[in-house]
Amino acid sequence: MPATGARDVVRAIDARYRGAKTLKATFLQSYADGKGGISAESGIVYFSKPGRMRWEYQSPEEKLFVVDGTNVWFYIRAERMASRAKIGESSDWRTPLAFLTGKTDLGRLCRNIDTIEAKPGGNPLESPATPGNTLLRCVPRVNSGDTGDEIKDVLLEANADAYLTRIVIEQPGNLTTEFRFGSWEENLPIAETKFHFVLPAGVTVVDEATLAGGLR
Repeated sequence: MPATGARDVVRAIDARYRGAKTLKATFLQSYADGKGGISAESGIVYFSKPGRMRWEYQSPEEKLFVVDGTNVWFYIRAERMASRAKIGESSDWRTPLAFLTGKTDLGRLCRNIDTIEAKPGGNPLESPATPGNTLLRCVPRVNSGDTGDEIKDVLLEANADAYLTRIVIEQPGNLTTEFRFGSWEENLPIAETKFHFVLPAGVTVVDEATLAGGLR
């Protein structure tokens, strides 16, 4: 990805993901609560057009987050509980990643996008990029229905092939959620069943608000 201007980088990222019908990657997710507490989880994520995602959390415990195109499901195996919400009603911070499934593009998600040169230390949004990668800061568009869970800033890091390697999401109260992606694969044959959540026997379904923060 030789171009370094923000618009050129955004076009390259959009083109990369727009051309893929399915995607698979490993991910490492970390969450900082703004008070010194940090947690980390990892697993495999799948994307499929139009608008479907499956996050399989494998460590330290098994969890499942599925977007089937209509509903958002979150299932904690050990707690035998599942939450469900309509995509448009979900406050989960993964929903901005819809552009990876062809539902939208970065220009529609971000009110402003600029390339940045971050410095070490401090906020994860200011940590430096891997050499050869490009950092973008996205100021999300604010919707009238946003609440205190709204996203303040998003950092996107892309490598020379326009694959996203890191996404950092900042929320009020110095809350930050960081995703690091690796081993991207495109256009794999992924079974449709991957993107449909089947409620296990004996599992209770609750509204999303009851499980708010369950992944933190």
